Amino acid sequence: MMARCIRTAIRTGADVKRKRILIVGLGNELLMDDGVGVHTVRAIKGNLPTRAICAEVGTFVLDALHLLEWADKILAIDAMQAGGRPGTVYRFGASDVDAGGIMASLHEVNLISALGFIENHRQPEIIILGVEPENIRYGLDLSPSVASAIPQVVLTAIEIVAGWRQEALETVVATPLG
Repeated sequence: MMARCIRTAIRTGADVKRKRILIVGLGNELLMDDGVGVHTVRAIKGNLPTRAICAEVGTFVLDALHLLEWADKILAIDAMQAGGRPGTVYRFGASDVDAGGIMASLHEVNLISALGFIENHRQPEIIILGVEPENIRYGLDLSPSVASAIPQVVLTAIEIVAGWRQEALETVVATPLG
């Protein structure tokens, strides 16, 4: 009887501690390298980490608000102009990004601004992978330097999700029974 209770407690603890992971691809794929987030999420779908959801959000961040509210952990992938060589991959947290200035319309809402619509007690942890673009002009194809960075971004994304999974597992193991 005691073993059955312990198994139930462990299973219940695991269910409570399971993290809901969302991987979002951001950007405008009509503007060449600005669409790197969407292209990368498509590549990740073939190697989808277990219990993670991938979403091609593009520029429709408000349409994905329900997913942002659902998630405990968000990995966002987007183009980022930081002055590096095209194809350079950056990793940073949401607190490292400025939400931007005054918006003229809701079509200008970015991921950081959209988080303002989520209740404060439900703020998910966010990691952003940015890729330095080479060309932000009309076109559907990525530049060669940005396209060649996608395998590195996919690998980094899988490592981040695995780290979150391990963190959740360690939390469950460390949770006292009773």
